Amino acid sequence: MSDENFTDDEMNEDEVSFAEMFEASLTEVGEPLVPGKKIAATILQIGAEWCFLDVGQKGEGVLSTAELLNPDGEAQYAVGDKISAYFLSRAGGELRFTTKIGGTGSGTEQLEDAYQAGIPVDGTIEKEIKGGFEVKLSGNIRAFCPFSQTGLRLAEPADLIGQSLPFKISQFSERGRNIVVSHRAILDEEREQLRVGLRETLQEGMVVKGTVTNIRDFGAFVNIGGIEGLLPISEISYGRVEDINEVLSLGQELEIAVKRIDWDNNKFSFSLRDTLADPWNKVGSIYQVGKQYPGKVSRLAQFGAFVTLEEGIDGLLHISKLGEGKRIRHPQDVVKVGQQLRVTVEKIDQAERRISLALSGQTDDTAETSYTDQPSSSGMGTLGDLLKASQQKKRPKNHR
Repeated sequence: MSDENFTDDEMNEDEVSFAEMFEASLTEVGEPLVPGKKIAATILQIGAEWCFLDVGQKGEGVLSTAELLNPDGEAQYAVGDKISAYFLSRAGGELRFTTKIGGTGSGTEQLEDAYQAGIPVDGTIEKEIKGGFEVKLSGNIRAFCPFSQTGLRLAEPADLIGQSLPFKISQFSERGRNIVVSHRAILDEEREQLRVGLRETLQEGMVVKGTVTNIRDFGAFVNIGGIEGLLPISEISYGRVEDINEVLSLGQELEIAVKRIDWDNNKFSFSLRDTLADPWNKVGSIYQVGKQYPGKVSRLAQFGAFVTLEEGIDGLLHISKLGEGKRIRHPQDVVKVGQQLRVTVEKIDQAERRISLALSGQTDDTAETSYTDQPSSSGMGTLGDLLKASQQKKRPKNHR
């Protein structure tokens, strides 16, 4: 079949169709590319001026090699590394990408393009001004970043002066004379990406690394990268924690177990205790019924005194064990918090994780008591009476 069988209009239609098909073939793999779209790319080759990327499309992406260098001009990526890049344009079958807008040659026109496409720009925090910071962008163009848009928790705003950070342009007006930027928007995007990844992989019971971001009386908030959850004070240690600030500090890195996940309500809880060895495993081997041990009074209740044998292992010294046969109104009449005692293990309840104690040397037989038995209010023995009675028992019968 020869060309003479086709009309000029048919030939033109074929040329248009071919051009459309060629253009479509460049994007038929992966999602359509639009300026400003952020994608994950793999470095295929690094040249002196340009590097080539696998961007999941038909056709390679190109990126300025200068964007792969650190501030000292040293390479910080290698072939095979994955990076995040923003699509700029397509020209002659070439897909142009950038990691951020930068360079001293950039002007307001390029910054406006970055604003329209949502591409980050490099900036240096120059000084603190009313309500925020003055930021110098590429091309010596000034912008304003409100305090709330830094996204960083610092003791003093002055700590940010001189730092170079990526920013998103949130407002561009008056031909570049009024530019507002946000570093927080960058951090929010990064967190959202991490959150998406965590939603696919995070499971209850997993041990993850996190950083303490806030401390309250009831616990600490910990960021594990993408999500922030609560570490309740009861989940910090097997022992009783009176002051959380004595155990944790802001910025402290922890290995914690994921206790509860609730994506719908954005609530997550963690446990530090679950990553530690359970001291109760020593009960029954090291701590046995009938043996004596040193302990310290850790807490007083109406029905008795709790004695810590070691961190995470407490026993109850019931109020009926404190009076040597005499009734007392409250354990504080005989012992005080912090007092060192020598106690004997009378009973171990493995199922309830409870230990019943008696003062060593106490010989009276008292009915078995529980953690919640309430004492009678009648009768009282003082500490002096108890000590006197104890000394009398130790004297030989023929002592005069």
